[in-house]
Amino acid sequence: MVKPANGTTPNNNKPTIPGKAADVHLTIYTDPLCCWSWAMESGLHQLLYNYRGSIAVTYKMAGLLPSWKHFRDDTNALSRPIHFGPEWSHAHALSGMPIDNHLWITDPPASSFPACIAFKCVEAQSPSYAHVYLRALREAVMIRARNIARTEVLIQIACDLIQRLPHFDPFAFRQDLTGQRGRDLFRADWQHALYLGIKRVPTLVFTTERGVSTLL
Repeated sequence: MVKPANGTTPNNNKPTIPGKAADVHLTIYTDPLCCWSWAMESGLHQLLYNYRGSIAVTYKMAGLLPSWKHFRDDTNALSRPIHFGPEWSHAHALSGMPIDNHLWITDPPASSFPACIAFKCVEAQSPSYAHVYLRALREAVMIRARNIARTEVLIQIACDLIQRLPHFDPFAFRQDLTGQRGRDLFRADWQHALYLGIKRVPTLVFTTERGVSTLL
C-alpha cells in the first residue's frame, strides 16, 4: 500500500484511453461502507495510474452488511456496531488514509445495502459517474462520519455531483433509488458475488484478454 502524502488521493475516473481496448479487465467487489476498500484507494489509484490505458475497471457491489441481525464476521470478531470503531482505526493505522470512526458511536449505519443500491442507480446513468459517486460516498462516511445508510444523505451526495457532472440527472437517480430498479440492479451484483463465493471485500479479479483470471 502506497501511503498518500496528505492522507488523500485524487480520483482516477478514466483508467483507460478512449478507443483503446484494455489488456486487463479489473472487477472490484466492494462496498461503500468497507474501511479496507477505502484503505486501498491510494494503492489502487497508483496501480491505475501506472498502467493507464491497459486496465479497465468495473465495480460490483458485494453488500457487506445486510443488517445487524444477519451479519457476523468471525475472522475479525465483528458482530455489533461498536466493534467497527477499532477495525476502522486499524485500517487507518495501516494505510494512512483519514478515517473518523466516531460514526459507530454516534449514528451507526443499519445496513450497507442502501449505499450499494445508490451506487447502482448512478451507474445506470454512467459507469464513470458511478466511480465519482463511490468516491464521494466513501469520503462522506470515512472522513465526515455521515451515515450513508440514510436515504436523505445518499440523495444529498448525489445532488452534489451536479457541480462536477452537469449531465447527471438527480431526479432519475431519486426515482431509481426509491423504486424497484435500484434494488434489482444491486441484487444482480450481490447474487453474482454469492455465486462466486466472494464473502470478503475488497476482492479484485484480474482477467486478461485471453480470459485468464486471477482473484485477490
